[in-house]
Formats: sequence, structure tokens, C-alpha cells
Amino acid sequence: MTDAPDGTLTLSPVQPGGSAGSHRGASPRQVRVAILTVSDTRTPETDTSGQFLRAEIEAQGHEVVAYRVVKDDAVQIRTALVAFTREATVVISSGGTGITGRDVTVPVVESLITKPIPGFGELFRMLSYQQVGGAAMLSRAVAGLVRGAVVFAMPGSLNAVQTAWNGILKDELGHLAFEVERHGQPGVLTPPPLPGPDAPAPPPMPGAGGGVAAGLGRHKKGGSL
Repeated sequence: MTDAPDGTLTLSPVQPGGSAGSHRGASPRQVRVAILTVSDTRTPETDTSGQFLRAEIEAQGHEVVAYRVVKDDAVQIRTALVAFTREATVVISSGGTGITGRDVTVPVVESLITKPIPGFGELFRMLSYQQVGGAAMLSRAVAGLVRGAVVFAMPGSLNAVQTAWNGILKDELGHLAFEVERHGQPGVLTPPPLPGPDAPAPPPMPGAGGGVAAGLGRHKKGGSL
């Protein structure tokens, strides 16, 4: 970080290297992403922030697996987030992170988080400060792991979403997915691998084949109904 001639703070270019650089090299090229917009007034047709995110995510080669606009309502927000974390590795939410009475996104996200990522909010407010000054303190942008997905909650304005995307998330989605998945997450069950073509057949369910189990149901095998 350096001081520009006009006295503002500028960020030095990030130089990839070390473990982060090697992890980025091993990161998946395509990440499953879900987008949630929280707003009492927007629709999918007027949601410029959601449209921006979708276009940028797909331009990076990632897959948008879900998208929804919900009201500033805790139940609707929670329902959408729980569903999205089952479908996506990264969930990006915009809207409802301020301090007004209708801003309820942050407490909902915080109630779901199992591992917080405080650096996201810190970086977002640092970048926002360069644009809006002290008003950046009003943003409660937050992020963390919710089971096997990373959830990012940011303000709903297009400018805020562009700041978060271009300044923080754009080049890190694959790295995030790599870190989340490489050791698994406690309490997250992963489905067993599908059996190969040469795998032995599973044992018969009770009552489905011959032997003693065949006569333990309501009707014995071969008996009348």
C-alpha cells in the first residue's frame, strides 16, 4: 500500500507466490457459485448487481448453479442460503448488510457460519474507505464457511458489488474452493464414490432374496396374498 500524489491510498499489485501461488495452480478451473440478492424493491429484471455478478462469474469460466432475489426477511434469507450451500461451493449475497431496521442479512449469515473469514469484511471496508471515506464503517460485510460452502455477504449497490468482486473475489474463487475441499470440513458428509464396473454386487436387502430373511416379512415367499 502506498500514498498516491493526491494523498489517497493505493494498493500495490499482488505478486503471486509461496503457498498461495501453488494452491492457485492446483485450484479447480470451474467453481459452482450461487447468487442471492436481498432487496424489497429489486426484481431479476432490475437487479443490476446480480446481473453484474452472473456475467462476471460466467466470464471467468465458473458455473452459476442458482440465483434468487428475496425480500429483506430473515426467514427467506436463511431458507435461500441453506439451499444454496447444498448446491454451490461459493455463495455470494448482496444487500441487507447496513444498519437500518430492515437490514437483517448479517445476523442470519453469522448464525449459520461455522468458520468466520474476517479478512473479507476488513478488506472490503478498506477498499470502500478509499471511495466513500468514513461511511465505509456502516458496511457490515461478512464472510465465512457454512458447512461445505463459503458465503460472502456484501452491500447491494452495484458499486459495492463491483468493489468486492474486482478487488477481492475475482481471482480467488478457485483458490477458495481448493482450500474448502482439500481436507474436507468437520460435520460435512461426502457421498461415497460410485462403484466401478467390476465392483461386487451389494448384498440383498432383507426379504428381497432367498434364505431365512425371505420368510420374515408379512407374507412368506411364495405364499398367497
